[in-house]
Amino acid sequence: MTIQAPVFSLDRQALERIDRKFRAKRLLAKAREHELFDIFAEELSEEETWALKYLFAYMPVNDLADYDGSLFLSHVRRTLEIRKQVPWGSRVPDSLFLHFVLPYRVNTENIEDSRGILYNELAARTVNLPMAEAILETNYWCHEKATYIGSDLRTMSPLAMIRSARGRCGEESTLAVAALRSICIPARQVYTPRWAHCDSNHAWVEAWADSQWHYIGACEPEARLNRGWFSPPARRAMLINTRIYADYPGPEHITLADEWFTEINLLEQYAPARTVTVAVKDGQGAPVCGADVRFELYNTAELYPIAILPSDERGEASLKTGFGDLVIRAVKGGMWGERKISAYEGDRFELVIGAAEQPAGTADFDMVPPPEREGEAEEPLSEQALSRHNSRLEEGTRIRTEYESSFIGEEEAFGLAWAAGLPPERVWNVLHKARGNDKEIAAFLRERSGEYGEWPLRLLETLNDKDLIDTFRPALDDHLTEALAQRGAIAEDTFVPYILCPRVLYEMIVPYRRFFRNAFTVEESEAFKADPSLLARKLEQGFNLWEDIPNLTGKGNPVGTYKLKAGDPVSLHVLFVAVCRSLGIPARLHPSEQKPQYRNNGSWEDAAFGLTSTGRQESRAWGKLRLLRDPDAGSDAPAASYGENFTFARLENGVYKTLVYPHGKTDVYDEPFEVEPGAYRLTSGIRLKDGTVKVRFAYFTVPAGEQTDVTLTYRRMAVDIPVLGTFDQDGTLALLDGTSKTVGDLIGSEGAIAAWIEPEREPSKHLFRELSEAAEALDKAGVPVVLVIGDSQRTASFQPAHYPKLPARTVFARDASCASLPDFVRKPPAHEAGFPHLFVLDGEHRIRYTSSGYKIGVGKEALRILAAICSKSKGSE
Repeated sequence: MTIQAPVFSLDRQALERIDRKFRAKRLLAKAREHELFDIFAEELSEEETWALKYLFAYMPVNDLADYDGSLFLSHVRRTLEIRKQVPWGSRVPDSLFLHFVLPYRVNTENIEDSRGILYNELAARTVNLPMAEAILETNYWCHEKATYIGSDLRTMSPLAMIRSARGRCGEESTLAVAALRSICIPARQVYTPRWAHCDSNHAWVEAWADSQWHYIGACEPEARLNRGWFSPPARRAMLINTRIYADYPGPEHITLADEWFTEINLLEQYAPARTVTVAVKDGQGAPVCGADVRFELYNTAELYPIAILPSDERGEASLKTGFGDLVIRAVKGGMWGERKISAYEGDRFELVIGAAEQPAGTADFDMVPPPEREGEAEEPLSEQALSRHNSRLEEGTRIRTEYESSFIGEEEAFGLAWAAGLPPERVWNVLHKARGNDKEIAAFLRERSGEYGEWPLRLLETLNDKDLIDTFRPALDDHLTEALAQRGAIAEDTFVPYILCPRVLYEMIVPYRRFFRNAFTVEESEAFKADPSLLARKLEQGFNLWEDIPNLTGKGNPVGTYKLKAGDPVSLHVLFVAVCRSLGIPARLHPSEQKPQYRNNGSWEDAAFGLTSTGRQESRAWGKLRLLRDPDAGSDAPAASYGENFTFARLENGVYKTLVYPHGKTDVYDEPFEVEPGAYRLTSGIRLKDGTVKVRFAYFTVPAGEQTDVTLTYRRMAVDIPVLGTFDQDGTLALLDGTSKTVGDLIGSEGAIAAWIEPEREPSKHLFRELSEAAEALDKAGVPVVLVIGDSQRTASFQPAHYPKLPARTVFARDASCASLPDFVRKPPAHEAGFPHLFVLDGEHRIRYTSSGYKIGVGKEALRILAAICSKSKGSE
């Protein structure tokens, strides 16, 4: 085509690249030509045309499958209008506009036409502010709409997040980025894929104001930019990056330039960094080009790749990373090489690919994270600014709390249940989880329970908590009526989870059963029921295997994937399970392997798809893995917990794939695990207070049709419990009921946990969760837990009743100005780390352990210290 004058300041080469990729995506999506591309027949401006082409050029295949062109046209037109309306629109460079304002997608959220809705909320509040102040104001608005809670991996959309009023950090930051982009402020979600010093990860937001990028904690406002509770942890990160759906030219350091996306490395804005280069060679010393070089760190009891980069023609791959330890694994053609490195030791390392079989026995090593570092000193806020900020926080919490008070209460839920003849507690449980979508769920129960009895409720109970927030009656009606029509003589314990339940993996729930029932002839449906492997072959006929955006793998909804006849293998597997359930065939993704299976003659059989990323694979007999307790384990050995201190992984094409089981699963010795045959690596680890992990690998093989016994062991280590200070047992704390008690009375003489908390912030919410998970052990030991809140940290929404699962001996107290905190907490690094400040005390009120700020696993660490104190105390008697 002939390209006229440039738009969006793009040169001819860039426009030609966009046009070429647009045509490639249009060819890929030819099965949905009219739904997606008829919009180009409308009267479009040159800007609208190229904005649409740009979006389509880099659009993930799942979006081509799941959404129509009219959605993207509406998004483009509203965004271009807003750019002209906001006072800074003309000051935003075209490159930033294209990459960080125009995009409709932030993470893996469901896409909705929300740009105009968010703009209407924020325009009047920000129009007269400088850009930097508009960023802060937008975050105050986000705080009014939502707060943090841990949840599953599916990302809610911004509108669903507002409906729920809470979500995980990836959803908070998705909301904040969408809100900022809605007023034409360039914004991006940045994240550390995994922390090095503790488990889990975190996401936050960067926003651009007048030639400079700044960061904020999404939905957790600060009075100034570039502040957040995560600032100290970020200084220990090994990678902080973001993904852009485009060929992005920088100027930031580019980690990976893929054909369909660009990953940029932002670590140097937060932490000291070093570029590490790995030279990959074969056994003869020749460079290996095209190897996958995996930069892995220990997190959640596995080696997780924070980056996977191809080696170049010189056999080299480079990553800008922090000053900590990594395991480097290079893989090509099923062969691999592996070694542990430390960025402290140098910046260039050699790795030889030559192994084809895993080693035997065990291997022990340490993984050391970057050290703690102090941040740059900053001028303290004035009393007036701090007071104004705290007032805004309190106001935001009040607004959000008032909205949450509109949710259906227990009494109303019980009334609905009695009218519908349903169990009240179960109805309340479902409506309570539905949050701001409770009226929709209640209407579904009212409308359908008369005809279908308890089945509408049972359908809702198959859903994940988050599904109840963003699933509506058309989808629920489709799944209810169509599933019950297929029930037949199938036993309930099979019918409910494997036919009635619409959830397969992490895809958006849409109506699909009636569609699939009508998609095949009666003869085809009967043939599929008789032999579901025929369905697998039918679905993959003409299916275009296409993998583009890694974090969107498996997210395509079944109807879209079927219509497009293109997508990644996981989305195809989700499609298979959905079609099976629509036709009355019990089906699932295997709980740990995530491979599609169907029920046949009382057992599960693999759906033998030939279309995979590695070629045709035949279904094989499974084996069993039985974990055995370590007979030599000492009293200080941790209790086995999957995903917290151990996992196991199977070797596939040179890479260890961690098996998926519930995080925190503890009944691991009760029954053998059903696993595919193959070579396995068991990873166990104990994390020390400074973040270092004592890691152990144990290698073994599981033959087909046999059981393999493996003893789960951990490295032995002494528990260091020095005396760090003392608490004044005569000091007093005010209880929330208005009475006062001395520290000595609250703590007692058997040891205790005390923590100064900030209930509205994510780190303290993690502590609540961990203490709740440890409640049984703490109750058994009779350990008191004292949770102290300063006046500046308490908000109107805080109620102890919101935390019913805390240990029985939990007491909340007030410490107006946190005057009772030990002096060393007021100094770096503890002061800068912030809340919560946790202490483990012995029977003499001496501090034996302390932790400040964000640290996953602190609850179990406190338990371990208490157990060691008790053991030493008994040993000295």
